[in-house]
Amino acid sequence: MPPADASYDPDCKACPRLAAFLRESRQRFPTYWSRPVPAFGDPDPRILVAGLAPGLHGANASGRPFTGDYAGVLLYQTLFDLGLSNQPDGATSDDGLELKGIRISNSVKCVPPDNKPEPSEIRRCNTYLAAELKQLPNVRVIVALGRIAHDATLMALGLKRGAYTFAHGAEHLLPDGRYFLDTYHCSRYNTNTRRLTPGMFHAVFTRAVALAAAGGA
Repeated sequence: MPPADASYDPDCKACPRLAAFLRESRQRFPTYWSRPVPAFGDPDPRILVAGLAPGLHGANASGRPFTGDYAGVLLYQTLFDLGLSNQPDGATSDDGLELKGIRISNSVKCVPPDNKPEPSEIRRCNTYLAAELKQLPNVRVIVALGRIAHDATLMALGLKRGAYTFAHGAEHLLPDGRYFLDTYHCSRYNTNTRRLTPGMFHAVFTRAVALAAAGGA
């Protein structure tokens, strides 16, 4: 029987490599979530954040996007600074963190080996992101964290990649009137090398908040 929620299946095993890696994770780390990670945040958001995939010792452990991941440090602090969350960090799935007007999802729901999903896995998992976007009619702004999330979001929306070039800070107006913003992923590599600074990241989300508040106008 298919899952009741088309945007998430906690028992999905559609990708053999990822399913095998999850089995290995459950054996090695019995206290970890080690299942597909659901989206987290406001159930009726104005902003949707599209990430890449769970980290092995972060979201794969906690069962909540960016919770326990190094990348979550900058993300959750930024959301707190902009009044989109009730606390500046996320340590565990039961820490009381709540998001306001924003929801966080991933392009791939299962942790991939070496944090690198294969193209076929991104395509297969895209049905969940597409379903989630359809279930969130009041989303006015989508923020993609990195090129993979950028491409996956366009795929989920049935749009051509060539029409929407990825670049940090890029702002795209979609055919349905929503806005699509890009930022470099808030990974350790990008922040440590200063390819992405807190100010750069904050500016993208500040713009997202402004567009969402204006109804996309």
